[in-house]
Amino acid sequence: MLQVKNLKTWFPIRRGLFQHTVGHVQAVDDVSFALRAGETLGLVGESGCGKTTTGRSLLRLIPATSGEVLFDGKDVLQMPESEMKPLRRDMQIVFQDPYGSMNPRMTIRSIVEEGLIVQRIGTPREREARVREVIHKVGLEDSCLNRYPHEFSGGQRQRICIARALVLQPRFMVLDEPISALDVSIQSQIINLLVALREEMGLTYLFISHDLSVVEYLSDRVAVMYLGQIIETASSEELYANPRHPYTQALLSSIPTMDETRRQKRIILHGDVPSPVNPPPHCRFCPRCPKAQEICRRETPPVVQISDGHTAKCHFANQ
Repeated sequence: MLQVKNLKTWFPIRRGLFQHTVGHVQAVDDVSFALRAGETLGLVGESGCGKTTTGRSLLRLIPATSGEVLFDGKDVLQMPESEMKPLRRDMQIVFQDPYGSMNPRMTIRSIVEEGLIVQRIGTPREREARVREVIHKVGLEDSCLNRYPHEFSGGQRQRICIARALVLQPRFMVLDEPISALDVSIQSQIINLLVALREEMGLTYLFISHDLSVVEYLSDRVAVMYLGQIIETASSEELYANPRHPYTQALLSSIPTMDETRRQKRIILHGDVPSPVNPPPHCRFCPRCPKAQEICRRETPPVVQISDGHTAKCHFANQ
């Protein structure tokens, strides 16, 4: 369904009276992956590694610098605006902050119905019926339709945002850390709701998160990002059982556990994440990597095929 090839999203740094470009923030740099229909791909990494920018670039909410985003074989990045409008029915996003992504002066009915009006779908009666249907689908009652966003809890607001995305009956959804702003007790409800909706409607997800436990539960495959690049990709079971990139190993070792043996094996990364304005020239993880050697500073690491569907961008992935 979705194929991303060599996606780059760089933000210019301008200075001086005439705002000359003096550099670029390399937020997303040469990212490639593919998604099959009905699949969930988890995108994980530290804050600031480019996960959200990747998700928004796919939908052209942020202009990409170069690359290709093929949805059903059509390049989203090259489409004129006239063709993008009907395509947005199939591609939707749920944002991290549910309250910040809703207009506080609009009722819930207006928020959920707005996409149908913009896309000119149905009569007023048909739109009302679809709004009620999708509100029930996410576990809310009709009584919420005439209320405003400030009258709801965080979990309820996120359900409303999911309903707003679902009302257009999309095929692909970007879930940008949809539970990170919620209480732990509410997170499981939203995750189970997303799983149920995926099975019922045949949805395809790009699930962006830094919660590795949730990613393992929800995702079919996982891609690990570091400083704007994907450094390891594998099925969920394979990645958690057999991580090969040193950064992935460090991430997984940080998952909270009661197992004293695993806690003793935790990998502590030293140093700070390099600046995306001037990243290390070859291996971007090299300055913090406990396994770094001279070759890492001289040569760009290859993408090593570990097994079917499991790749890692590291000189020592097979060791």
